Amino acid sequence: MTAVNDSVLPHGNLVDVLRRGAEENPQEIVYAYLREGTEVEESVTRADLDRAARARAALLQVSGLTDRHAVLAYPHGLEFIHAFTGCLYAGIAGAPVKFPGRRADLARLAPIAESAGTTTVLTTCSGHRELLERFPDAPELHELNWIETDAGSDGREESWAVPDITPEHLALLQFTSGSTGHPKGVMVSHRNFAQQAAALKAALGFGDDSVIVSWLPFFHDFGLVFSVVAPLQLGVPAYLMSPGAFVRRPRRLLEAVSHFRGTHVGGPDFGYDLCVRGAASDLDQLDLSSWRVALNGAEPVRDATLRRFTETFKAAGFDPRAYSPAYGLAEGTLVVSAKRVADLPRTVRVSAAALAENRVVVTDRTTGSTSLVSCGPALPDTVVRIVDPVDRLPCGEEEIGEIWVRGASVAQGYWRRPEATSQTFGARIPGEESQGPFLRTGDLGFLQDGQLFVTGRRKDMIILQGHNHYPQDIEYVAESCHPSLTSGSAAAFALERDGAEQLAVVVEVTGAALEETTAELFAQRVRDAVWSDCQLSASEVVIVRRGALARTTSGKIQRRECRRRLETGEFGRLTLAALSRRGHGPAPGAPSAATSSAALPPHLLRPMVRALLSRITGIPTDGIADDQSFAEYGLSSLGAQQLAAAIEPVVGRPVPVEWILNHPTVVRLTAALGQPEGHA
Repeated sequence: MTAVNDSVLPHGNLVDVLRRGAEENPQEIVYAYLREGTEVEESVTRADLDRAARARAALLQVSGLTDRHAVLAYPHGLEFIHAFTGCLYAGIAGAPVKFPGRRADLARLAPIAESAGTTTVLTTCSGHRELLERFPDAPELHELNWIETDAGSDGREESWAVPDITPEHLALLQFTSGSTGHPKGVMVSHRNFAQQAAALKAALGFGDDSVIVSWLPFFHDFGLVFSVVAPLQLGVPAYLMSPGAFVRRPRRLLEAVSHFRGTHVGGPDFGYDLCVRGAASDLDQLDLSSWRVALNGAEPVRDATLRRFTETFKAAGFDPRAYSPAYGLAEGTLVVSAKRVADLPRTVRVSAAALAENRVVVTDRTTGSTSLVSCGPALPDTVVRIVDPVDRLPCGEEEIGEIWVRGASVAQGYWRRPEATSQTFGARIPGEESQGPFLRTGDLGFLQDGQLFVTGRRKDMIILQGHNHYPQDIEYVAESCHPSLTSGSAAAFALERDGAEQLAVVVEVTGAALEETTAELFAQRVRDAVWSDCQLSASEVVIVRRGALARTTSGKIQRRECRRRLETGEFGRLTLAALSRRGHGPAPGAPSAATSSAALPPHLLRPMVRALLSRITGIPTDGIADDQSFAEYGLSSLGAQQLAAAIEPVVGRPVPVEWILNHPTVVRLTAALGQPEGHA
């Protein structure tokens, strides 16, 4: 294995790096796509990838897209990588988005394309066909220009025209959310990618024997940079699996690490928790001794998860020093700080009361305190400062402030958003103007002995099970569920309940609106709409009187103040329609995995689904009604994946997660399960 020379990393561009790799190591595997954890479905050498990238670039060039932008909407697979590198070869900044699984996902394509300044969407032949069959009347499928990159590109590689690409050329537009309002595209250059790769190599110990194993989605900055860009820049192979494959059976990831001697794995906190809960048996069949970096980022790193994971998999050879908490954001290309390879993870226990006052008071008492996990020191060539977000002056060591970042990995700003770019990327500290500009992250934290501790959420971002959700998207859905609701009549935010982040929505209604229904039914309407459009379960839906929501003087919703009012009971509540989801243990009488569809008569289908739903949600089976939406029982998109996986061995046939999403009641799902295979 020949890694890319360090001196090349900060100065070249991805096209040069890939072409050089194809010349020097043409038969070296760069990506392998896994089917069942250790079964390679498809692999690509550096020469193969260069050829595929040139072919797709030629297709895009003849389509008139050179030096323009394109949205990338792909099912998880290697064709995304072919298309992404093809965009780079054509001088196109790609904007990856989630492949539409629901009508709401499809509707978000138009505002993202408009924000990116394009009408072009790239996808696969099969993906395009699937969307046309599922959403034949969707205007996005007819008004946007769709190009199938795996059709008509073979044999075109020789007609590729080499573009003039500098390190400052845009390589990516990373949209941090499919916002229904005004999505912002982070401008990432080739130099940003190169600098990030060089810093990751130094901080995370990438070497000639490194092997990446990843399940992260490519449309997210974590998955794109860690799973796609880093293997190209650093000259290391990546073994990839789909997020769905991992969620349905987390042990696949551990088996892949064991089989392919994986050294570097990344993921959010909930992914490591899934491994503990779903893959902790038969540890003698796993060898995790090769694992050097378990990068945990993209959401708060929990001390409990760290301890459970390291303790559970120690018996399989996992070194506790491999657990690597990190902090990053798309505006910084990816990682800003991370624990160094040779160190043990560091935690500190601080006073909860002081923390609420933005002060750091270390304590050894367990009551009235909270344990924070260090995200390590800043990456090489990166500067992190803690600054008072109001007066913009540096904070003391025992003060919590906003995290400001300066370095070559910091992106170029937001595409066509000069005001937002100036506000976020142009910050300077009074008296130290020559040391800027800094990126204002919007996150809160403090530094202790050079270690970064993150204490607050980034602005109002809602992070549930590793996925970012903008509150305005959820509020828009809630406000659209009843004609009496107007813009600005809902507030969405996250609450911590039983050690996990859950979604709360507060909605203002008029007395006239409640004359034709009840507050309880109104709350259920909101919950159903949020589940249907956002695939999120609202743990608490609160109906309040008009004027109860906290607002600024300009009329903007103050979400943090709304959360405080909810937690302290200050709202003049008409009703609180929230379901209790405290665990009740496995459901008694659940069918065994040995049961097949042939042995399962129709009258047992409904009890089977209720039992499995009970096992996942923790709600007793007698509390599950056959005609109630799964959203009412707190079934998230992650839970839908788990329910589909649990049903498969029982009925003896594949159960796509779309069945759970499209038939979200016991009655409807069992009717679908009773259909001949392929007709549900």
